[in-house]
Amino acid sequence: MAQAEPQQSSQLDSKRRTNQAREYTVPVEGMTCAACAARIEKVVGKLPGVQIEVNLASERARFVTSEESTWKDVVEKIEKTGYTVPSHTAEFNIEGMTCAACAARIEKVVGRLDAVQSVNVNLASEKAQVVYIPGLVSDEDIIRAVEKAGYSAKSASQAAADEERERKIQAYHRDVQTFVLGAIFTAPLVIQMFVMMFGGPMFMPNWVSWILATPVQFYVGWRFYKGAYHSLRGGAANMDVLVALGTSVAYLYSAILTLMASPDVYFDSSATVVTLIFMGKLLEARAKAKSSQALQSLAELNAKVAHLVRDGEEVDVPTAELRVGDVVRVRPGEKIPSDGILLEGNTSVDESFLTGESMPVSKSPGETVVGASVNQQQAFTMKVQRVGSETALAQVIRLVDEAQGSKAPVQRLADKVSGVFVPTVLVVSLITLLAWGLASGWPHALLAAVAVLVIACPCSLGLATPTAIMVGTGLGAESGILIKGGETLELAHKVQTVVFDKTGTLTLGRPEVTDVWSHPSAIFRKDKWLSLIASVEAQSEHPLAAAVVAYAKEQGSPLMSARNVEAVPGRGVKGMIEEFPVLIGNLSLLKESGLSLQPEVTAILDDFEASGKTAMIAAIGREVVGILAVSDPVKQDASSTVRELHAMGIDVWMVTGDNERTAQAVADQIGIANVMAGVLPGDKASKIQQLRGQGTVVAMVGDGINDAPALATADVGIAMGTGTDVALEAADIAIMHGSTLGVVDAIRLSRATIRKIRQNLFWAFFYNVLGIPLAAFGILSPIIAGAAMALSSVSVVSNSLLLRRLPLRKGA
Repeated sequence: MAQAEPQQSSQLDSKRRTNQAREYTVPVEGMTCAACAARIEKVVGKLPGVQIEVNLASERARFVTSEESTWKDVVEKIEKTGYTVPSHTAEFNIEGMTCAACAARIEKVVGRLDAVQSVNVNLASEKAQVVYIPGLVSDEDIIRAVEKAGYSAKSASQAAADEERERKIQAYHRDVQTFVLGAIFTAPLVIQMFVMMFGGPMFMPNWVSWILATPVQFYVGWRFYKGAYHSLRGGAANMDVLVALGTSVAYLYSAILTLMASPDVYFDSSATVVTLIFMGKLLEARAKAKSSQALQSLAELNAKVAHLVRDGEEVDVPTAELRVGDVVRVRPGEKIPSDGILLEGNTSVDESFLTGESMPVSKSPGETVVGASVNQQQAFTMKVQRVGSETALAQVIRLVDEAQGSKAPVQRLADKVSGVFVPTVLVVSLITLLAWGLASGWPHALLAAVAVLVIACPCSLGLATPTAIMVGTGLGAESGILIKGGETLELAHKVQTVVFDKTGTLTLGRPEVTDVWSHPSAIFRKDKWLSLIASVEAQSEHPLAAAVVAYAKEQGSPLMSARNVEAVPGRGVKGMIEEFPVLIGNLSLLKESGLSLQPEVTAILDDFEASGKTAMIAAIGREVVGILAVSDPVKQDASSTVRELHAMGIDVWMVTGDNERTAQAVADQIGIANVMAGVLPGDKASKIQQLRGQGTVVAMVGDGINDAPALATADVGIAMGTGTDVALEAADIAIMHGSTLGVVDAIRLSRATIRKIRQNLFWAFFYNVLGIPLAAFGILSPIIAGAAMALSSVSVVSNSLLLRRLPLRKGA
């Protein structure tokens, strides 16, 4: 796809494409700042054949392994570095067991699966409890393993993602309680500090301050000590090291002064810093949860219960138990339980969750319906075609999930800085301590050194990029725009040229025969030659062929048996019916077949093409019998799309297989000045490459299937489709609805997201560049430094959340 300079994400993707490579995404606990993520990437990246990306905001690691290293090696490295890859416990109802040997068999088979840590099968209750690492194995993998062993299994527990979300909510509530406790103990110390600041007396003895500060330091601040221990054990230093070291120095120094009966102590500084930073982490966690809200909303869209039809009776079953081939009844107002084909009934369906299109879509028997869309009108029955991870919703969730876990190349600088930041700060703090201690005494030196330690935290650097990407990709998904990762986001904002395929992209893709001219001296009447032509076209899958066949049926012309039918890409179709050679196509096909046109035929051809219609010449034997003019209506929003792209400073091109005159007529109607006409499908990629060779960043917009080579050649490939018809894997960006304005919105979203990332990175760097010198020169107290550090991360995430105000259109 995008031909950007080499970077980690592109290396990951190329590694994944090898035969031996396998990709995994696992949760990681214990990270507190960008230094943690950088440390994991550095340590795990040393494993042979492993590429890894760690996302601080989503707390996940995405890695690719080869034959040289396994997922076990990666997980072991992550945990040795001082972090945790949590496991998930799932329960399954097992059917078909008759004895203890059955239970042992299931335990053995499931236990062989990757990342399954333990299996416990209870014959009496007919349940199995499996402990595994999410991301490496799934409930569906376990169910398939049980079925392969000759038994049946159904999930009896929530999905791993639900459990992880609930666990995070509970942990957040516990942290809130801890913060409240810390605030209660810290409040008297802060009050006394302000009283003394304005000339008042010290109303608490030092030993009381010591008692109040102790639970704050070691209970509220325990998370910092724990994080610092794991970080140092892994051979690195992170934000927790800075906070734990700074506050411990202030606390212990104050304790020594209290034992020495000195009046000057700094318990208020140590306790306030711990409480403020703890509060900052709470606010940060809350803001981060909002940044991933779009993905959570998608995950909650699925229907919970399906009305399964068995022997004419309806049985309510969980949607997770549906299998391909099941027949399901859907009532008005209900969510469709899975992807499938409508069998009986006519209705309209709200597919806005997938396409962003608010208008319901009419459905009749034989048409596809998408799981999680809403039945608007009448009850119908459907046959299930896809379940579980194969459904359209599951694919969208997977793509958004991967995008939110990816990195933009612009983050590389922040990653490099974060890797050396903490050790540098420790050196600066030591220099500050020694310089102030020798110059003006150790009490002031201690406060300045602690302020340096506290204010210098790389959290905001680590959150600057991933939070913006999470909000941006989530917002796009809500509007039917799937952007596959940070690299695509960054490259899309640089697009200077957009190339549109004509048929099905700028036009509706439903061509119709508008005019038919029959040669007055032809040996066949119109109805006869139309029947012959349509019989050949019936064996072609081209949209123009479908238009000819549909017109022939409307005219009552019967289809005949054709043989030796050959489709000539970009030119037409030829074949044999009885003893007659039949040909229909453009002027190039006729010339290749050695046929020539009479002047009156050429005049009719010119008239049709001048009006923007595609003219197809029909010949039987060696004689031209007629011309069919086909028109594919231009989309209503095509002209406004071109105008908006021009207003954004982007050049617009159109590429089509139509001849120059027809193509130019359509381009003039839309407002496109640059046209590449007469381009065969296989040559579109070379045309894109030519544009890229001129030094411009090119986006190609096509249907995602026929235009796949051109989409892959472009810097940014944009596949357009409608619902499940879109080829999700064919491009960097997938527009799930049919509106060309989605291309404009995708580029606008990309530009807005990159602008937010740059704002975040600027303020994160600016904050540290300004804050560390102020703290080192003794201008900032530890308390102010702690408040500033806590708010820096919150401000970065909050700035990313402002992206949600970007107005995007909801489909055509």
